[in-house]
Amino acid sequence: MQLLHRLFSEAPADAVINQNSGHSDSSRSSHIEFQHEVLEIFTLLLGIASTTFGLAGFLIPNSFIDGGIVGVSLIATELTNIEVSWFIIIFNLPFVVLAYSVIGKKFAMKSVLGITLLSIGVHFFHFPSVTEDPILVAAFGGFFVGLGIGLAIRGGAILDGTEVLAIYLSRKTSLSVGNVILIFNLIIFSVVAYIFSTEIALYAILTYFAASRTIDFVIDGIEEYIGVTIISEKSEEMRLAITESMGRGCTIYRGRRGYSKNGEDLQETDIVYTVITRLEMARLKTELEKVDEEAFIIMSSIKDTKGGMIKKKPIKKIH
Repeated sequence: MQLLHRLFSEAPADAVINQNSGHSDSSRSSHIEFQHEVLEIFTLLLGIASTTFGLAGFLIPNSFIDGGIVGVSLIATELTNIEVSWFIIIFNLPFVVLAYSVIGKKFAMKSVLGITLLSIGVHFFHFPSVTEDPILVAAFGGFFVGLGIGLAIRGGAILDGTEVLAIYLSRKTSLSVGNVILIFNLIIFSVVAYIFSTEIALYAILTYFAASRTIDFVIDGIEEYIGVTIISEKSEEMRLAITESMGRGCTIYRGRRGYSKNGEDLQETDIVYTVITRLEMARLKTELEKVDEEAFIIMSSIKDTKGGMIKKKPIKKIH
């Protein structure tokens, strides 16, 4: 009886503990998801504002053309005198539907929100032309449009459906995403040269170049990171140089040297891996050469990182 009493009295307590633990994990996951959602929506709104300013403040008042679906919308406006805001929705709609099947429902819904707000912004907000200099219009118009599209992608949406089309066609054909985008824009610029003039097409290429480079800059991150793999007989000294002299984290892999004669045992070695910013590369090389000038070092570009011991240090502190 005492055993039964103990089991019945303790069972609810265990159940409560497990239930509380489950609620705690669920609450934490929901909180993290909510934070990410808020950040993504805020980033998307910033992207919409930047794209609206680039279009309404630079490109539209000066009748400039860009690449992508935005460029197609601007061409249609020049030919029909219909508000570009309508074409932004009409031309992007098929790609939103495509995004639903290729990427997912959440991405498609955010894209609908982003494209609709962009269309509303372009329709209702009329900025005075910032400049009439064609080089400045192409450079800064492309910059703000590219900044906006890049921020929207960071926020989990699209304002220009070209990327979705490129992803879809790259899966169906042997073409890469970059090749699809290049071909699509070459067609646009060829049409611009034929309908309008070669000069307008050249300015459109310049605008597109400014926009595409800004998109890459926003998506890939402000700081460029380098992954460094180090193979050396002095792996422990290398580790200490990275962790103590550089103040960076690293990971040790167990490996074997592949260069040996037939029948000989492969020599085991520790492989050191770390990630640093490009600004710290020169200092890392110096520290590693102090330890082993003959070390085999492999460097590879990394677009972005999260967590770990990578700190965004001000330039003045890097010495």
